Amino acid sequence: MRVVMWIIRLLLFFLLFGFAVKNDHLVSLHFFFGSSWQLPLVFVILVAFTAGALLGVTATFGSLLRQRREIGRLRRQLERAARDRPTHPVPSTAEVQAPETF
Repeated sequence: MRVVMWIIRLLLFFLLFGFAVKNDHLVSLHFFFGSSWQLPLVFVILVAFTAGALLGVTATFGSLLRQRREIGRLRRQLERAARDRPTHPVPSTAEVQAPETF
């Protein structure tokens, strides 16, 4: 299975590398107040992808922290319930026998 994953990674790398070599044209990015930059298209795509990935990770981080907090709270509740449970078993009604009368 590891070999298959490495083959897929290598194919993806060469596919993206070929994409980068084919798209080395300069593009102009126009900003406010008349300023502009000329950058290779691959660099612009890479920066946009990285910014999107960082934004996604940042958006997920809040819910991840909330879940971890809830898991900690539930673990503490479970430990408290286990601690408060009686150590000796409580006999059920089937085990309790009425005293014999003579």
